[in-house]
Amino acid sequence: MHCELVVPGLFAAPSATRLPCAELLLARGHCTTSEARSLEAWLHDAFELAEEPLACGALTLLGAGGEPNGYCWTRADPVHLQLMRDRLLLVPAAALKITHDEAAGLTDALNRHFGERLAVQAVDAERWVAKLPQELALDTEPPLALAGRDVPLDLPAPQLVNEAQMLLHSHPVNEAREARGALPVNSLWLWGAGRAPQVNARPWHSVSAADPVVLGLARAAGMRHRALAADGAAWLARTPEEGRHLLVLDVLRVPLALSEEESYRDGLAALERAWFTPLLAALRGGEIGMVTIHVPDAAQCAAYETIRGDLRRFWRRPKALENYA
Repeated sequence: MHCELVVPGLFAAPSATRLPCAELLLARGHCTTSEARSLEAWLHDAFELAEEPLACGALTLLGAGGEPNGYCWTRADPVHLQLMRDRLLLVPAAALKITHDEAAGLTDALNRHFGERLAVQAVDAERWVAKLPQELALDTEPPLALAGRDVPLDLPAPQLVNEAQMLLHSHPVNEAREARGALPVNSLWLWGAGRAPQVNARPWHSVSAADPVVLGLARAAGMRHRALAADGAAWLARTPEEGRHLLVLDVLRVPLALSEEESYRDGLAALERAWFTPLLAALRGGEIGMVTIHVPDAAQCAAYETIRGDLRRFWRRPKALENYA
């Protein structure tokens, strides 16, 4: 069995947290170089989409068990935009702590207002998608990529977004949020528009992830896919021994986007405990033949491939993660 982990953000911030099992896999593995890129760019290339865009709206719906039915879909994530004199600051949904009831109330109001012009669905409280009656040209990054960064005031916004902002401004859900000191959901962030792509590449026997975009790609390709298991031991117990299997572990993306150092350290510790430790043990025991760790946003080495025999390379001493950045 070949187990491939995709761990964006693994080297992204210095941390005093040591991860003995992860560090050993990295130190003894064979490095493959590549230019740094986002998880979305990595997925686009890994699934061999070529000239097709990564239509994250349609793929999110697919990954959540929905049916795009040939329509154009966009991600329409709830955000807070804060005006700061001559710039805008974007606060993503991950920082807003939106409840499921709040998401239901806001999306219901949007749908009553827009009708078929913008049919919004909350895949979960933080990830929303919208069906568009026609193609919409969008050149915007995901909200997590823009968290804490300046958003230009002259960024072109579709009229649909302007209407949504006016509706959200006075909605009772937002009035209640402001009354308790929480930031209101005052805008939609449209990105990843397009129709579900044709995915012909099937490089893995199974795909496991928490992100519905990843699951949507696997579903579009006709590959076995499922929500991420609780840990490596649970994943091994349900995964066939043969084949190549992909796991996307993106637990570090939110704390990095929100500059939450403690949460980032907690995420590293959770990855070590839940994934690197059992998978290293399985590699040592022969249950796994190879472990590959992909770090798409790494500046130097983008992948580390380790087989059981590599673990005997004792002269390659483990080092702290920040030394790989």
